[in-house]
Amino acid sequence: MITDDILIQITQRFEFLEAQMAEGSSDIAKLAKEYSDLKPVVEEVRAYQGLVRDIADAEAMLEDLEMRELAKEELPTLRAALPKAEYNLQLTLLPKDSADARSVIMEIRPGTGGDEAALFAGDLMRMYQRYVETQGWSFQVVESQITELGGLKQLVVNIKGAGVFAKLKYESGVHRVQRVPTTESGGRVHTSAATVAVLPEAEDVDIHVENSDIRIDTMRASGAGGQHVNTTDSAVRITHLPTGLIVVSAEKSQHRNREIAMQVLKTRLYDLERARVDGERSANRKSQVGSGDRSERIRTYNFPQGRMTDHRIGLTLYRLEQILHGDLDEIIDALTAEAQAKLLAEMSA
Repeated sequence: MITDDILIQITQRFEFLEAQMAEGSSDIAKLAKEYSDLKPVVEEVRAYQGLVRDIADAEAMLEDLEMRELAKEELPTLRAALPKAEYNLQLTLLPKDSADARSVIMEIRPGTGGDEAALFAGDLMRMYQRYVETQGWSFQVVESQITELGGLKQLVVNIKGAGVFAKLKYESGVHRVQRVPTTESGGRVHTSAATVAVLPEAEDVDIHVENSDIRIDTMRASGAGGQHVNTTDSAVRITHLPTGLIVVSAEKSQHRNREIAMQVLKTRLYDLERARVDGERSANRKSQVGSGDRSERIRTYNFPQGRMTDHRIGLTLYRLEQILHGDLDEIIDALTAEAQAKLLAEMSA
């Protein structure tokens, strides 16, 4: 239940921030961030409060003989709008994941299924790349290992943009494909899998890595089939000694590779810390829609039936071709709505 006291506190805080910014506070960046976060909440608060006032005014008009008929006409519409206004307000008051606004590191690896799993991992890469293009984000490959058949042994990509993690965080898990492989002469349907991990990109304030905790090696970058694609030892491999994490970046510039590899390492360490904290929050675990366990089978892509099924929410769509071409909005919106519904249920419990 949302009390009037809570709504008053939110509005007062927003007005305080507005006044501080107008006065030119020295901490303007921090104030602007909080102000920006609170603005959509206050807009919903004011819309809700305005509707409550309108209902009260219309109910008071029932006592006025001259205004009674007008009030009778208005009240049903006003009262019908109240549940939606309450719901919108509750959504804005839900606890926010502080990482939602961040860019991400996405990792795709083939699972069971041999060459077919590697080919499917490549299909997933192209699906996400097309979706990223529709969102106006950037898709920068950090590390890619290609099989002789054109599949993926491994892919690490940096997806940059506003609110990327909020959209893609539910993609983490095991993606399963059912189809007749191009490598299969008998025409039998095979089941293969690939694993996707979506990690919110770490910021400098999140993780500090001591120089003594890492080992940096340079090596020659390799292309498909292990062939060398340049003649200088430009690729960089960073090993984090305390955890054993290994990160590789193989662009042309060794200096740039060090920067990229360190960013990916910090992101993975940040993800480990988030997982540790989430593991200590049982209530938070209940509210997740499979975003925490990357060993969970989350989705099946069935080619013979043209069907995609997301097992976490029971969503089945018969437009597989469009989905693999990056049309993921309906799936992502449904997963987000389910997560919000669980949080709302916890708030009202």
